[in-house]
Amino acid sequence: MADYRLGDVVKMKKPHPCGSDQWEVTRTGMDFRIKCLGCGRQVMLPRPKFEKGVKALLARKEG
Repeated sequence: MADYRLGDVVKMKKPHPCGSDQWEVTRTGMDFRIKCLGCGRQVMLPRPKFEKGVKALLARKEG
């Protein structure tokens, strides 16, 4: 289980309907809020579904 922080950019297994598969983490906790880097749409996911859907951690925000 990886440690995800605010500002991290993750690649999800399934692409968003806009075509992008890169998302920025904007909230962590019991639920995750992620923002599509293609169109800006935000989605809330429960932690288990988020962790199962992440394919890779692409960028980590320093600090």
